[in-house]
Amino acid sequence: MSRATSSVHRHAKRKKVLKLAKGYRGRNSSSYRIAKERVEKGLQYAYRDRKVKKRNFRALWIQRINAGARQHGLTYSQFMNGIKQAGVGLDRKILADLAVREPEAFKAIVDQAQDALNSSA
Repeated sequence: MSRATSSVHRHAKRKKVLKLAKGYRGRNSSSYRIAKERVEKGLQYAYRDRKVKKRNFRALWIQRINAGARQHGLTYSQFMNGIKQAGVGLDRKILADLAVREPEAFKAIVDQAQDALNSSA
């Protein structure tokens, strides 16, 4: 019996790859062989950058907290040490959001941190 080369599975596989390559420029979106390479590389970038995204957001939150803390006379490290001593259980994402959107609430947290630093020193 001869081998079936143009099977339904093969067409489905190619269709899937070309669908993922939609929007790529030139033959990257129309030629299966090239599209397959581009899609594979794109998926590698997507996998890697899901990790990098977390790193970038953490850096952004730290910058925002640092800017907010410095407005009230503390550095980032002093502020974080102070809220740990004060027992404030807020993460960096929430603290950064407060620093940007609700400066009064952030000021109250900074005051708590300063009190905790002053009482320990």
